[in-house]
Amino acid sequence: MLDIELKIPTEITTDWYQSKPVYEKMKRVSDVILSLILLVILAGPMLGIALAIRLDSPGPVFYRQIRLGTLGKPFTLLKFRTMRKDAERNGPVWTEKEDARRTKVGVFLRRFHLDELPQLVNILAGDMSLVGPRPERAVFYEKFRESVSDFEKRLLIKPGLTGLAQVRGGYDLSPGEKWLYDKQYMQGRSIWLDMKCLILTIPTVLTGKGAR
Repeated sequence: MLDIELKIPTEITTDWYQSKPVYEKMKRVSDVILSLILLVILAGPMLGIALAIRLDSPGPVFYRQIRLGTLGKPFTLLKFRTMRKDAERNGPVWTEKEDARRTKVGVFLRRFHLDELPQLVNILAGDMSLVGPRPERAVFYEKFRESVSDFEKRLLIKPGLTGLAQVRGGYDLSPGEKWLYDKQYMQGRSIWLDMKCLILTIPTVLTGKGAR
């Protein structure tokens, strides 16, 4: 296991969010470069995943879903499909552990977070960043905003492919716990913290920590 100390502020101050224009520009450049490199390296495995999905169950390879981006701007998030094509015929449903709607290939993809790989395209398009709070669906965002203080402020920065909440527990955390980690990230965000989160994502993926 990687032993990396995340030096982040554990106490949230009243001015916990501040604009960092220089950092944001540097982050965008690194997002583009790293996502391009990852897409080239992972092109073969992603083609293999696409073939496995087509052979496993009827339906499209990709799952498209509207999520909320910066300042609440909707965008189409891409994922490899991991559930039956009629999984939400009765409306949006929060994913549960051992969700019966998952396909056989989907169980494997979700365990190791491989279903998220197509979001590298979202990062190139500028809708997402490599590191940041995970993007929410509007219906769940409104639900969490009613019960979690300051939850709407997570829309002040780009959502991420991974983040502090994901390396700290992912789906095992409650929405309130995730938001606490997201606030800590937003307060202390820096290129160095982003690098640490990316490195810590590796054991999270390999162990399937916090997956559903």
